[in-house]
Amino acid sequence: MNFVKEQDFGRDPIAVRHSDHYFLEYAQSFASKWDELIDWRRRAESEGDFFINTLKDRGKSSVLDAATGTGFHSVRLLKAGFDVVSVDGSADMLLQAFHNAGQHGLVLKTAHTDWRYLTRDLYGQYGAIICLGNSFTHLFNEGDRRKTLAEFYAMLSHDGLLILDQRNYDHMLDKGFKCKHKYYYCGQNVRAEPEHLDHGLARFAYTFSDNSKYYLNMCPIRKDYVRNLMYEVGFQHVETYGDFQEDFHEDDPDFFIHIAEKFPQ
Repeated sequence: MNFVKEQDFGRDPIAVRHSDHYFLEYAQSFASKWDELIDWRRRAESEGDFFINTLKDRGKSSVLDAATGTGFHSVRLLKAGFDVVSVDGSADMLLQAFHNAGQHGLVLKTAHTDWRYLTRDLYGQYGAIICLGNSFTHLFNEGDRRKTLAEFYAMLSHDGLLILDQRNYDHMLDKGFKCKHKYYYCGQNVRAEPEHLDHGLARFAYTFSDNSKYYLNMCPIRKDYVRNLMYEVGFQHVETYGDFQEDFHEDDPDFFIHIAEKFPQ
């Protein structure tokens, strides 16, 4: 595992627009503060049992958590009785996730790997894959996005399910940034807002209560673009929710959740 002490965006952070940079962004110091940003208790309250119920209603028991982060969803799913493998491209985030799971009396089954090489680094298939926390938008190249979705597809059982989310970049690009600060990033003393936004980059700044500041560079991909990619790599049916609601106005949600089925039952 390669651990990263501090973030490094070079001399021109706005020019950093490539998929391979993500592991330099989740530095040790940032990973140690990530739970302050999420606030596990408030996040659990805001999303309820949406993911747990979605998986149970479709009869899934084995789950690959492809963007584990500090372990929030892996821990929740393990407590709900699922068999979970926790994956992340950041060694620092995985280490924090393993520690957090231990605080709940759990031991994570972890794998440090890149989504684009899942079938090389992992064995077997899963009933479901979750890729949450707006993580998919770390991929800046369409080839990387297609490769990742194809890897997810290959790692799923014949009737497998992919759950993938993203920010509402449509509203952000067309009308400006807004956020209810209710879903996903629920920490009360943390600000998360774009410092730079154009059609190729959403550079988010995260300011913590001690005035420390960190950044993530994301690609602001649109909702229908993601849905179309899912169909093009082979998924047969895609449902999209807005902030966990089936019915929504396009401008309202902070996040979209796509539920893609390989072969609907």
